[in-house]
Amino acid sequence: MEKEIVSTEKAPGAIGPYSQATKGAGIVCVSGQLPLDPVTGVMPETVEEQVAQSMKNVMAILEAGGSDRSKILKCCLFIRDMDKFSAINEVYAGFFPDEPPARVVVEVSRLPKDALVEIDAIALC
Repeated sequence: MEKEIVSTEKAPGAIGPYSQATKGAGIVCVSGQLPLDPVTGVMPETVEEQVAQSMKNVMAILEAGGSDRSKILKCCLFIRDMDKFSAINEVYAGFFPDEPPARVVVEVSRLPKDALVEIDAIALC
């Protein structure tokens, strides 16, 4: 099976030398999604809004790759402030009311465009 590049205008374009996602062997790997609105390029201010926007971007890319939230195996969240962990969890949980995927949360010193959160995903397709 060959690797396929996944791309959609329903999520922000890559800001570096990478694809929005790649697909192969029945898996879609979504690159880290910043909380940028795909139309305006604007980033929300609060961590809650940023988690929601990043997740919307992940979902749009999964859809373009023939997958959806129910097929996510694992998400990685990179966050700027572990003190916001509870607020992040509250928003994130809304995307997975049943059977949430495996997950890693890592506090980092800085993210591109000074975002507060970046989220990637690996899913079946």
